[in-house]
Amino acid sequence: MANTEGSKLWGGRFLGDTDPLMEKFNASIAYDQRMWSADIRGSKAYVKALEKAKLVTTEEMNQILQGLDQISVEWSKGVFVIKPEDEDIHTANERRLKELISAPAGKLHTGRSRNDQVVTDMRLWLRDAISTLTDNALQLMSTMVERAAAEIDVLFPGYTHMQRAQPIRWSHWILSHAVALSRDVDRLLEIKKRVNVLPLGSGAIAGTPFDIDRELLRKELEFDGISLNSMDATGQRDFVAEFLFWASLCLTHLSKMAEDLMLYSTKEFSFVSLSDAYSTGSSLMPQKKNADSLELIRSKAGRVFGNCAGFMMTLKGLPSSYNKDLQEDKEAMFDCYDTVHAVLQVTTGVMSTLKINQSVMEAALSPDMLATDLAYYLVRKGVPFREAHGISGKAVFAAESKNIALNQLTVGDLSAVSPLFGSDVSSVWDYRSSVEQYSAPGGTAKSSVTAQVEHLRTWLQQHTQ
Repeated sequence: MANTEGSKLWGGRFLGDTDPLMEKFNASIAYDQRMWSADIRGSKAYVKALEKAKLVTTEEMNQILQGLDQISVEWSKGVFVIKPEDEDIHTANERRLKELISAPAGKLHTGRSRNDQVVTDMRLWLRDAISTLTDNALQLMSTMVERAAAEIDVLFPGYTHMQRAQPIRWSHWILSHAVALSRDVDRLLEIKKRVNVLPLGSGAIAGTPFDIDRELLRKELEFDGISLNSMDATGQRDFVAEFLFWASLCLTHLSKMAEDLMLYSTKEFSFVSLSDAYSTGSSLMPQKKNADSLELIRSKAGRVFGNCAGFMMTLKGLPSSYNKDLQEDKEAMFDCYDTVHAVLQVTTGVMSTLKINQSVMEAALSPDMLATDLAYYLVRKGVPFREAHGISGKAVFAAESKNIALNQLTVGDLSAVSPLFGSDVSSVWDYRSSVEQYSAPGGTAKSSVTAQVEHLRTWLQQHTQ
């Protein structure tokens, strides 16, 4: 059993040993050790502020900095030894520092609480994580945009309510998901601004009684601003909640795309074929090629939702300032990062390697999908759209009654529905002409889709500079 006195950052007030079960229950070192670099960066900045405040000598500062550098090397090489009494990453690093430089290590925590230390570590860690996820998302977007540009001439059915709706370009479908991803990137960069606020120097709750230069800390750690209120700085986790929600929404978008691709890859559709690199087989049925990459992308959305909802439930009942409940923030944050990081990379792999079956896609287009075009034909002859819509519906009914395709109705059949139908109605039954009429910005005409591609290329250039 660990002896409380001397091995804990909080041990002086307690007598006897902590129950081993409580030791394990209370410890976070198993997962917060991944913040080792952020913890060392924060401590190196803080000791410089202590030296400026004359709370440590220049010699002591240099000893502490050298010790922290040694600890960083040990972590980097994977040789840092975690001991049973290391409750968390802060305890572990400070314990090791004391082993290396003895007494001066005890001055590092002057005026600092684990309350402001841990949230500083988290903000530093998440700031770097957001940069990585932004790069991942931009890579996926670039893959999608370039694929859309290369396959712009491919037509296939667009669906609403899971029913064939109108002919569209395959590229239009790809870009619909790329645009959603661009919003995810914008949101993530907005969150990063709120993450990048310095809490260090807030102490446990009331601030610091020492002349700690928080502006020095801000510059050393490259934060954009300094927290305004010490109680809020140490007790709020809005930035974590925002990140968890962001992850949930981002994976909602990718789950939707994965669901479409799963359907398109089935034998019933056969629009696309996944690369073997992103598929698996069956242990029983040799013929099976399962889209497990897409299924897992879809499932990971549920995992992230759970992290977000669970953490919000933790937050909603807390009183002001820091409470140990907030220890739950890190596992949720780490797991969401790991999950989204993997999903973005796998989705990029899927989108860069899947093959489309153009002939099957275009063969799936059917004349009934041009019923709206039939209504537009009448609109161009002066018929109000609501009336034209009804006439087109009657034409659809007439074709169904005869058990023939809509384009097999004769001019006589159509004239019986409306005398405005003439021989030129045959121009309606052309899928490429159909998509080309949607040339307004945002539409599925080639000129419009090309404009979307160029817009997103420019957007990507601006975000990768």
